[in-house]
Amino acid sequence: MKLLMHICCSNCSIYPLQSLLYRNIDVTGLWFNPNIHPFTEYSKRLDSLRKLQRLWAFDVEYIDQYPLDDFLKAVAGKGAERCSVCYEIRLDRTAEIAKKMNLDGFTTSLLVSPHQKFDIIIETGNEMAKRHGIAFYSEDFRKGWQITKSLSAELDLYRQKYCGCVYSEMERYRKKERGNL
Repeated sequence: MKLLMHICCSNCSIYPLQSLLYRNIDVTGLWFNPNIHPFTEYSKRLDSLRKLQRLWAFDVEYIDQYPLDDFLKAVAGKGAERCSVCYEIRLDRTAEIAKKMNLDGFTTSLLVSPHQKFDIIIETGNEMAKRHGIAFYSEDFRKGWQITKSLSAELDLYRQKYCGCVYSEMERYRKKERGNL
């Protein structure tokens, strides 16, 4: 089986990559994350993935663009629904590229994080699979979250403090402020 795996960051890709490769599934990574803000954060995450790619010698396709305006237009005013829109943007592109590459399917490293909306990711992945006529490989990788954290520290990979978008950054600081009251 050959999969294209959307990679949200180097850290989250560790356990899914290990798990899939262990089962002899051929995995190519895809970097496409128009949601990450600010640009300095985007650059740190991109550099960290390139570091992991060098260390582990796996293939990654890079869509190294920073279309922040397009992303913000898509999610502005969506409130709690913004994550669904963000997942759709990234998984739609992943499915499209996997189909063009004539692979068996696609997946995402988002499935490892207990901080993500797992059921919405699965639902969105299945919708994109239907839209593009390619299988969505869904697996609950969250059981490997601690492995991911440990290995990313051991490999000295950059570890972000929020999901990536300007809204998640704002929420991070709001929680921090409330904790200091």
